[in-house]
Amino acid sequence: MPDLTTMLEVGGSLAAVGGGAAYLRAEQPAAYWSMVGLPLSAARLMGSYGSVMDVCGLTVAPSRLRTLAVRATTRREVRPVPPRRGIIRPTTTGMRLRLRLAPGQEPADVAASAERLRHAWGVHAVYVSVVKPGVVELRLVGFDVLRKVRMPRKAGGDFLKVPVALREDATAFVRDYRAIPHQLTLGATLAGKSTYLRHLIAGLAPQPVALVGIDCKRGVELAPFAARLSGLATDPEQAADLLPVLVRLMEDRYDLIKARQGIASSTPDEDITSDVWGLPESERPVPVVLFVDEVAELFLVASRKDEERRDEMVTQLIRLAQLGRAAGIYLEVCGQRFGAELGKGATMLRAQLTGRVCHRVNDEASAKMALGDIAPEAVMAACAIAPERPGLAVAGDTSGGWSRIRTPYLSLGDAAAICSASADLVPDLPALDPFRPAVPARPVGTPDPLAKPRPVTG
Repeated sequence: MPDLTTMLEVGGSLAAVGGGAAYLRAEQPAAYWSMVGLPLSAARLMGSYGSVMDVCGLTVAPSRLRTLAVRATTRREVRPVPPRRGIIRPTTTGMRLRLRLAPGQEPADVAASAERLRHAWGVHAVYVSVVKPGVVELRLVGFDVLRKVRMPRKAGGDFLKVPVALREDATAFVRDYRAIPHQLTLGATLAGKSTYLRHLIAGLAPQPVALVGIDCKRGVELAPFAARLSGLATDPEQAADLLPVLVRLMEDRYDLIKARQGIASSTPDEDITSDVWGLPESERPVPVVLFVDEVAELFLVASRKDEERRDEMVTQLIRLAQLGRAAGIYLEVCGQRFGAELGKGATMLRAQLTGRVCHRVNDEASAKMALGDIAPEAVMAACAIAPERPGLAVAGDTSGGWSRIRTPYLSLGDAAAICSASADLVPDLPALDPFRPAVPARPVGTPDPLAKPRPVTG
């Protein structure tokens, strides 16, 4: 029999291994998944695939030919047939495999059993997507990827496409302005809305795009990016001057489209179905992205005298939202609170904002205003966001689909440095020159107070 010393050494080794595995699982979930979780889950999947599919009701009766063949060659009981399984493809966050559905099955049958499959195979989540008729892909996520956000290496960034957050299925959430031209982003203080906005600006800064901002908090959110901005309004009075200029810019671009395509100048803008992307590249105007921070400040009025100005601004915003896409003008509307009680035009403006991102908000009414008209079940998910998870949000669009996303931390200094490095890319738009923000020059050798290194947190 082994002596006591040997037993203690073996016990100590096992304890060290167990402690190391527990540390990896808590602090380095991706490493733990690759070393421990992936082999275990893959073994469970391959060993129990047929029985799990049978329990989940995803099997069908075998064909007559198969039944006759089994009875002729063996004396085994003829069992129901599960969907044909493809090769398991491991990833850094989980596994992927394709299933060929049996006759009579549909993807909704597999999606309805996703929670059962998750528990049976010991993974964090299971997501189902359609590859082609009769074939679905299962994306198995091994751990909570939103706890410590690490963006995938191939995030899908391109012209007017900004990978800004990570979805709960470990894929990148890409803000595509060509597909979803306008978006409403809500979030309470410290909910992560500012970080989301920084990622958008930092992602667009190196691209040939004009960036315009309206920040009624005296510019504290957007002023650090002044080097890359073509225009900036820091109070409602300046916004009231800037918005008509953008509307005229939009109308001039419609005139350009009419002249190129031979459309009569008397044709209303609403009847023009083409856009600037149909123009030759040499004649195509530069896209414009308008960031509106604290949109509620544009709706609030202190006296009856301000109501007329408010109505004009809201009307111009609605016009930009309705007609701006074809002219290459896109809106990113942000705020802490957005509701019908803001006044006339709030609901109409929201109806034109296709994309919706809702961070943690202070009241259920704001979550309903953001998501209630496109995905009512997403409202409760937005209301359940915990304060200790800044950057977590629910994203959806008017197609009815929605998912949880989380934006990785990006400091204000890092985002401002990217904009400063891209200052030479500010396009020439004479109409916006009066609104071009001044960039104070720092003496040579003076450190930038915004560029101090900050710890990166999840």
